Amino acid sequence: MTALGFLYPGHFAEDDYPRIEQLLGSDIRVELVHTDIGEDAHRVDALRETGSADRLAQGMEGLRLAGAETVVWACTSGSFVHGWEGAQEQVRNLARVAGMPASSTSFAFVHAAREIGVRRVAVGSTYPEEVTALFAEFLRAGGLEVTGARSSGIVTAAEVGTWGEEDVLTLARAADAADAQAVLLPDTALHTAAHLSLLEKALSKPVLTANQVTVWEGLRLADRRVNAPTLGTLFTRQPLVQV
Repeated sequence: MTALGFLYPGHFAEDDYPRIEQLLGSDIRVELVHTDIGEDAHRVDALRETGSADRLAQGMEGLRLAGAETVVWACTSGSFVHGWEGAQEQVRNLARVAGMPASSTSFAFVHAAREIGVRRVAVGSTYPEEVTALFAEFLRAGGLEVTGARSSGIVTAAEVGTWGEEDVLTLARAADAADAQAVLLPDTALHTAAHLSLLEKALSKPVLTANQVTVWEGLRLADRRVNAPTLGTLFTRQPLVQV
């Protein structure tokens, strides 16, 4: 049994995690601890506070007691708003406090894109344009080419959490571009676990979503690979392709 730990801010799309655990159909246990989100606002200052060291440290005791072997900060915007270097420092601090391998959803997107062998990506974002631009900048720092970024301008994670399948599909289609090898949907407040097969079929290309890549990143840290095609191309155990 491998126990993966996740620090998830607030209560929005956390039900994606037990769904993913079920779809993995393996000896994987997903342990989720909620952190205090502070102000629910897709604004740079509020997002930096959401991912502060103190808030993350407060959630670690619950993961230790659960026997987690790895920890991922399950928040895209609460990591990339610190920039590439700042997000690295955030993860290093988390690893020191946790005493276990650590990462965040922002890095998960970069690692997942490399895993499936894509370099050119399109972004479909729920965030306002200013925050979306920071995510695109983060991806470029990770060696990816962003062919375009679509912003929905949503201010709160609470609103994002109400989106259904059709909303998610509309966003992905609007973001897609002919020269993009994959479409990325950042925001762990967005329900996507149940829609991955539909998204990839509709776009005819890999789709990487926040909660999906977050769990995959936990598995990567634990040196595990699981074949679960209903969770998209990322979980088909394709060999790593260097790009």
